[in-house]
Amino acid sequence: MERLRTDYAPDDAERPGEYPYTRGISAEPRVWTMGQYAGFGSAAESNKRFRTLLDAGGTGFSVALDLPTQMGLDSDDPQAAGEVGRVGVAIDSLADIETLMDGIPLEEISQVRTTANSIGYIWAALFLALARRRGVDPNEFGMFIQNDVLKEYIARGTQMYPPEPSLRLAVDTIEHCATHVPRWVPLAMSGYHIRESGADAVQEVAWTFANARAYLDEAVRRGVSIDDVAPTLFTFLSVTIDALPEVAKLRAARRVWARLMREVYGAADPRSMQLRIFAFTAGSTFTAQQPMNNVVRASVEATVAALAGVQTLHVSAYDEALGVPTEAAATLALRTQQVVAYETGLTDTVDPLAGSYAVEALTDDLERRMWDTLTDVERRGGALRCIESGVFADQLSESAYRYAQEVDRGERVVVGVNRFPAPADPLEVFTPDPATEAAQVTAVRDVRSRRDSVAWHAAMRRLRETAATGDNIVPACVEAVSAYATIGEICAVLKDVHGSWVPTTTY
Repeated sequence: MERLRTDYAPDDAERPGEYPYTRGISAEPRVWTMGQYAGFGSAAESNKRFRTLLDAGGTGFSVALDLPTQMGLDSDDPQAAGEVGRVGVAIDSLADIETLMDGIPLEEISQVRTTANSIGYIWAALFLALARRRGVDPNEFGMFIQNDVLKEYIARGTQMYPPEPSLRLAVDTIEHCATHVPRWVPLAMSGYHIRESGADAVQEVAWTFANARAYLDEAVRRGVSIDDVAPTLFTFLSVTIDALPEVAKLRAARRVWARLMREVYGAADPRSMQLRIFAFTAGSTFTAQQPMNNVVRASVEATVAALAGVQTLHVSAYDEALGVPTEAAATLALRTQQVVAYETGLTDTVDPLAGSYAVEALTDDLERRMWDTLTDVERRGGALRCIESGVFADQLSESAYRYAQEVDRGERVVVGVNRFPAPADPLEVFTPDPATEAAQVTAVRDVRSRRDSVAWHAAMRRLRETAATGDNIVPACVEAVSAYATIGEICAVLKDVHGSWVPTTTY
């Protein structure tokens, strides 16, 4: 296929790769980084899945963590019972990371992503410790740490500490990476989970950027230059099946971010104004009824992401509404990316829908509404105050209720659910091995029995002292995980220092 000119535009129109980057952050078309979200059971089981995806042509992968890990609980904690390894891989200590990455050359991976949010600083420490053990410069491989704890209070619920210390711990990771590991992504400003919980497109982006402002304000207060930290960031957004509005949403998000960086933060480096987008096809649009329909939904949403010009993409597997994806479903999701990227020609042109009346009008409208919503959050005291007061929770509940009503009344069609229902076809569903949890419990106890107790005690003392003084926690975490302290042990110390989260609401 003959490649179209990518820099073409009327004399008075914006070109790709130019401020405010509506049409993309690069003037040249590029294929995004392909990485599939995967992980289940034990580190050994997940290692096999990652190797399969890499052998199939993936250029990176995203580590799904089980809920106990995300919430700072060890696998033998009574609160973890029944959840170990169910919705992701169980990680208790550096020993699990060593198994997870066994046989995978760090320097050949473009990106390792993870859902670590409340434990982003520990996840960074684990891979810094692993790189040190392997003798690899951590700047030789890409780490993508979600580390967006504020959206946990809005949409997910894995937060452990009150919002302010949680914010400071997240910024510790941002500060450390900006200073020592500039290739890493220390924050993925996450709107995906906000959207999946019922927010509309405007709330998804505006609340995400409001959270980002809280992190950036704290980083700048510490003396970190906006032009040192902003170029390292990604945003993590949903791509739903509402095709043209979703293309416009991502275009508008780039424009709002560029304006925010220039007008509010005074950024001078163009890279600070270039919003890098990790798109994740919307799991909430997938249905347990007629699950093979989800193959079509995934294809449409992947096409939307390509049209909008994203930098990284995950395509959801068709069986995700039923459980952890099977290997076959995960591989098909990767193949969906590859077909869209290499067979459709969509990656030959930057912003191919530019100039469409519908897309341009939607982009302008969404930009205005996003900026107005972002301004309203700041008027209310910023993201932290909106979390503490319950404003976000109230508005999210209202938005989710409206959406559910539209589906229930048939105003929003969901094929196979409220239109064209049919008996479900039998489908193979992934089933976790029940023996995994018992084996993981034995493994974490074995780590505790074998580690150097002197080194462990010294590391835990330093961790407590660092947390109490408010110094950057990452170096102390590296020391702790290197002594095979577990995630649960580290989080228990921090709870002693910072306290635990007690929710509030305006109801």
